[in-house]
Amino acid sequence: MNIDLSGKTAIVSASTAGIGLAIATGIAAAGAETIVNGRKQEAVDRAIETILKTAPKAKLRGFAGDLGTPEGCAALSKAVPHADILVNNLGVFGPGDLFTTADDDWERYFQVNVMSGVRLTRSYLKGMIERKWGRVVFISSESGLNIPPDMLAYGFSKTAQLSIARGIAKQVAGSGVTVNSVLPGPTLSDGFRAMVEDTARQQGKTVEQVATEFVREHRSSSIIQRAASTEEIANMVVYVCSPQASATTGAALRVDGGVIDTIA
Repeated sequence: MNIDLSGKTAIVSASTAGIGLAIATGIAAAGAETIVNGRKQEAVDRAIETILKTAPKAKLRGFAGDLGTPEGCAALSKAVPHADILVNNLGVFGPGDLFTTADDDWERYFQVNVMSGVRLTRSYLKGMIERKWGRVVFISSESGLNIPPDMLAYGFSKTAQLSIARGIAKQVAGSGVTVNSVLPGPTLSDGFRAMVEDTARQQGKTVEQVATEFVREHRSSSIIQRAASTEEIANMVVYVCSPQASATTGAALRVDGGVIDTIA
């Protein structure tokens, strides 16, 4: 399948590392002018350099700003008034159950994981409808369906993304704009690697080996029995953003390695 996004402008929030960087790389390699986002300019510059190593002809622009705030979203909308593709990848995660998650933490998960995507979609969706083509993708998680009690606020925020994406997809029915969610499972992102690096060092194992052991112990329903790579997640996102995915909308697309134990 030859995916050609030439002539399109894409925004990928939180795209200086991990899954976001892999998505930005894949979309840029497919020909879209891609806006790379991070909170700090140095991180944005490094990410652009990294993408150019893989896709030397990529058309890239950087935007440094915190999209977890209304001000950051407004600044991006002013700097980049139009986009054909929006990937709402920004998110935070961490431990916390009902008793240990403070009100401020709940609010932070809601503002960063949920409202960043709401605000950005609100900014760019009307233009997509007017041009009769657009792609909006929310990067959710298998935790949005398999709610982890020890990461309760995170799971809640990922479920919220699923419902919002589905509702927006129905709102723009027949417009030529698709809205979908992608649900990664355990993934060898920078954050996951950092979490297991000390264990790997202490046990004399590779990060990949420890990640596999984590999946088999804590996500035993996984069918692939390993963590996915960031590129494997990005492959699904690039496809969903392509013209070839025109009949896929309102969907929750799992790239979870089979962790979610359902047949549909």
